[in-house]
Amino acid sequence: MYTVNGKTDKNQLLTEHAPLVKRLAYQLKAKLPPSVEVDDLIQAGMMGLLDAVNRYEESHGAQFETYAVQRIRGAMLDELRSTDWLPRNLRQNMRKIEVAMSSLQQQLGRMPTELEVAKSMKMSLVDYQDMLTEGSGHQLVYYEDYHDDDDHDSFLDRFCSDHSSDPLLGLLQDDFRDALVEAIDSLPEREKLLMGLYYEQELNLKEIGAVMGVSESRVCQLHSQAVARIRANLRGLLWTGAA
Repeated sequence: MYTVNGKTDKNQLLTEHAPLVKRLAYQLKAKLPPSVEVDDLIQAGMMGLLDAVNRYEESHGAQFETYAVQRIRGAMLDELRSTDWLPRNLRQNMRKIEVAMSSLQQQLGRMPTELEVAKSMKMSLVDYQDMLTEGSGHQLVYYEDYHDDDDHDSFLDRFCSDHSSDPLLGLLQDDFRDALVEAIDSLPEREKLLMGLYYEQELNLKEIGAVMGVSESRVCQLHSQAVARIRANLRGLLWTGAA
């Protein structure tokens, strides 16, 4: 441990462990959508490191790096939580779409079309597509998906039982990866292509539109719909007992 006159040298600790912050940030970024900026994670992580330096006491017995990793990861998770900006009413609308998709898929034995989902929700196709556009910030994962606080629908908890203090680590496990790959593979071909271009090739919506021959707004709608399908699929595994 670095000490000056018997006291911890905080500046030295910050300097020595700054690379740790960057390493953790890039590891986390690799598992997140392109919209997440690694610089934001690093900035949050440095605040976590500073907090660790200020709170750490050698008398705790734990190695500083072990303690610091927990504080750094916690700060990064807080940053991700704070940028979870989709308004609650829009998220509720997307939840209604997911429910309609799940119900129709059980009835039809296949993925429902847009028109079928719209009819099930007693909406016109235009209104349904407008709802998809409004839900353009819909995400594959929300932190509320881990906790049984509001609607008893914490469908991702089963993937994270061993990582309750760091739920993102739970999503790196084989069960979740396999379930996610299966959900993406079950998408209609156009939506599967879109997700590959967006998350693997990291193209923006305009570039994807050029590849697919549709407008940027249409790509936005299809992305929201694909995310809803994947979430409906993953939620369905909870009730079927799969995964």
